[in-house]
Amino acid sequence: MGMNETPSGERTHITFFGCVNAGKSSVVNAFTSQQLSIVSKVRGTTTDPVKKSMELLPLGPVMITDTPGLDDESALGEERIGRALRALDASDIALLVADITAPVNAADRKLIDEFTKRNIPWLLILNKADLLNNDAYPDAWSEWKDNAICVSALKGTNITELKERVAAILKDTGNEQKLISDLVSPGDLIVLVTPIDKAAPRGRLILPQQQVIRDALDSGTIPVVCRESELERTLNSLSERPRMVITDSQVFAFVNKTVPEEIPLTSFSILMARYKGNLEPSVKGAAVLKEIKDHDKILIAEGCTHHRQCGDIGSVKLPAWIREYSGAEPEFSFTSGTEFPRDLSAYRLIIHCGGCMLNRSEAVSRYRHAAEQNIPITNYGIAIAAIKGILDRSLSVFQ
Repeated sequence: MGMNETPSGERTHITFFGCVNAGKSSVVNAFTSQQLSIVSKVRGTTTDPVKKSMELLPLGPVMITDTPGLDDESALGEERIGRALRALDASDIALLVADITAPVNAADRKLIDEFTKRNIPWLLILNKADLLNNDAYPDAWSEWKDNAICVSALKGTNITELKERVAAILKDTGNEQKLISDLVSPGDLIVLVTPIDKAAPRGRLILPQQQVIRDALDSGTIPVVCRESELERTLNSLSERPRMVITDSQVFAFVNKTVPEEIPLTSFSILMARYKGNLEPSVKGAAVLKEIKDHDKILIAEGCTHHRQCGDIGSVKLPAWIREYSGAEPEFSFTSGTEFPRDLSAYRLIIHCGGCMLNRSEAVSRYRHAAEQNIPITNYGIAIAAIKGILDRSLSVFQ
């Protein structure tokens, strides 16, 4: 990712669905003004989700995904359809492309039902409108007339209108949650404690730290950044009391002892949980840590993939802290990236990373899957705060 690129987790995720040869990939190419997807007369040409990060006016930074045809009857069809449906987890809007000259089939109806069930904004794109001999709206699709648009990828008809329609829907459903701007005022001093994470590339901060710094600057506050080893000196050198201190979870206990009680304290990970819409269930999930028994299965999940190093927080530090806190010997499993399992029934608890590389829709989806299966879930920062006995203090900044 280039230094000036918007992170994937902050991009609007637009996912195209449709049956085989509805002209879906042609619509994607017209929509993006790029040859993003292969177009062919052969059924099922798109076999796996195709993703592309781009700037798309009037929408701004987006992630476009073209999925396999959902009535694919090939040998691998069922697996491909499963991958396509999993793309719904990260979708901010779902665009269903259908052949306007064809009848509604079971796959189209199933998809619309799935969009509605998951409360995902969606739009029906009726392609191949150039094949109609008149402007009459086809009766077969009249049930969804208010949520549809007729286009021709071949002729370029209504493609601009399609973009504007999508932008209007996303504007109405956008995430207005802020990281810290609603917790501070212009001119406030805030101190950010950022230990140098071994997992971060040389010369760079990890993404949540970057995002909080940017939101702090946008809010007109004065962020002061230091490592934990310089924290006490930093606090003593300030001419006024900081509005709050935000720390990396790994040094929560040390920072808690160093920062006076009258100064609000929280973590990047806790801010991220609120930003991604998962703060309340994460706090409830952390309470389960006190109930962990020998052989309980705990899933530790990360939203990105990186090389695990000595002292890695997810695979080394968290398990050690949980064993010490619970006095038990649970069994740990680890997943990363897109590996988040569909069946969670074996686990007593799930502990997820802050999810900075997941967009809000996918982060909420993972928590929803856990809730549907009655499996408690929390995140790294909230779990660590609970283990260290400072969760109440770290949540007080939101009151």
